[in-house]
Amino acid sequence: MKRNFIFNIIIYIAAFLIFFPLIVLIIWGFSKRWPWPFILPQEYSLRGFTYLFTGAGNSLTVILFSIWLSFVVTLIALAVSIPAARALGLYEFKGKSFFRMLVLLPLIISPVAVGIGAQVSFIKIGIANTFLGVVFIHLIPCLPYGIRILTNVFEVLGDSIELQARTLGANKAQTFFYVTLPLISPGLISAASLMFIVSFSQYFLTFIIGGGNVVTLSMIMFPFIQSGDRSIAACYSIVFIVSTLILLVIMEKKIKAYYKIENHFYI
Repeated sequence: MKRNFIFNIIIYIAAFLIFFPLIVLIIWGFSKRWPWPFILPQEYSLRGFTYLFTGAGNSLTVILFSIWLSFVVTLIALAVSIPAARALGLYEFKGKSFFRMLVLLPLIISPVAVGIGAQVSFIKIGIANTFLGVVFIHLIPCLPYGIRILTNVFEVLGDSIELQARTLGANKAQTFFYVTLPLISPGLISAASLMFIVSFSQYFLTFIIGGGNVVTLSMIMFPFIQSGDRSIAACYSIVFIVSTLILLVIMEKKIKAYYKIENHFYI
């Protein structure tokens, strides 16, 4: 009884810490003047949403472009993460511990150092200030999450079921698409979701490599946050959160529906 009471208290506190900032953010999106120490705004306005969707603040194209950019980054990151995670999770080889640590280096090294160093290299090869350059630079902070998550998945699952499929006559492609992918799909969804969010929220790396030619939602949003325009910043933040949630829900449902419709082995 006491344990359940403590557990409920923890759940309520966690829910409060999650939803209270969101409620405040929504209120800020409709506020015009909210001085301290008033609990609620003294004046309300739709200025933020008006700026967001009309005139100079029309962001629909930018939002769709940001989604497309992050989607491309996520697909490429998954294509790289799966074989890398499989090697780290299933096989033993010299230097494995070193490579596991090497994967996490982009999360340890400062994004400023990464961005400036990459910019020089990208200028030399001619992909600075381009969509392709931004995709490549987004892969740097995204890959550690994908490889790490999927490595743990492969370590837990092992390769026994794949070996059984090969024994029963399946070739490598059939084993991968009909056995491996359905098995790792929960981890795949988690990795894809996290990498999408990381890419979608990149500001500094996009600014450095994109050079102002590649404009994403985060690049429009952060200047308002830094300047203290809380109304417009809150509106952009709301759109940012809603867009991410909708895309992640759609992504998860589509992947799960695909495996169920195709009658693949699914856990």
